[in-house]
Amino acid sequence: MGRSTVYNNITSPEKIAAINPENITLMNDFLEYLESVGRAESTIKNYKADLLVFFCWCEDNLNNKYFVDLTKREISRFQNHALNVWGWSSNRLRTVKAALSSLSNFIENILDDEIKGFKPIVRKIENPVKEAVREKSVFLTQDIVEIADKLVEMGEYQKACALMLAAASGRRKSELCRFKVSFFDDENIIYGSLYKSPEKIRTKGRGKQGKQLNVYVLAKLFKKYFDLWMAERERLGIKSEWLLVNYNKATGVAEQLSPTTLDSWATTINSMSKAPFYWHSLRHMFVSELQRSGVPDGVIQDIQGWASAEMLNVYSDLETDEQLGKYFDENGVKVVEQTKLSDI
Repeated sequence: MGRSTVYNNITSPEKIAAINPENITLMNDFLEYLESVGRAESTIKNYKADLLVFFCWCEDNLNNKYFVDLTKREISRFQNHALNVWGWSSNRLRTVKAALSSLSNFIENILDDEIKGFKPIVRKIENPVKEAVREKSVFLTQDIVEIADKLVEMGEYQKACALMLAAASGRRKSELCRFKVSFFDDENIIYGSLYKSPEKIRTKGRGKQGKQLNVYVLAKLFKKYFDLWMAERERLGIKSEWLLVNYNKATGVAEQLSPTTLDSWATTINSMSKAPFYWHSLRHMFVSELQRSGVPDGVIQDIQGWASAEMLNVYSDLETDEQLGKYFDENGVKVVEQTKLSDI
């Protein structure tokens, strides 16, 4: 199985229908405002889900109290309930409190002519200490290659292609679905080692369009699985511009793959994995393998499109001892030769 997550039946159509109408109106106004300033559709969807959770809790525990009238003590009660009754992680709680805080800012800054004297209180409630509640899965490239080869043996060429695309690019799950077949023409290989997309794709970032980036894929690692999937596509008669597709054999229709399909594929991959598999673990693996190979931090930052090299600390799986071993041996400080990407 993948990493375990705590799920609670907090909301339901019946509960949502019984939420204080004032809270529903407030939420809808807030979400419409977010849409008007260009927030991403996924952000708005997540805010709505988190606010509904909170309002259902208010329905059960605070007599459906209007959000504007809540006290710091009541916000603190919610925090305690989420942590100690629902078993939420500190990260999950922080996410919901961020939605509540954003709603509070909306009331203070946009509705100040209608709701007089409102003061945001959510941010005054101290967050619990951030702590890891799930063990991170650490993979090496060879681990993933072995799984991909098993998928090939099973005739699951597209799943193998998707898996190795993630391993060879370090892109997020949703971004994998935005790769096109044309990205992998030989003319798009730079420095003899990297596919560079000829057009930018949407990655995580503010606004409906997110951050637009050219993306890079390690050609040596990926090409075998790309070629196998392209041969299978030709056999099936798939003509879609998208690399990864939802293909209906009965109708012959191939549509752009959805991230939810990747979630279902993760179950198959997980059954072959030495550790719980989730797509984001390959983002960590990609960064770690580049570091392990001696690729300079600045190059990794450019490949990933990060504004700051500090993100390396977030995504690196390398232990301190392993990093020190690159620079020190029995003779003292080693002279380290930089690795070429074509060697990876």
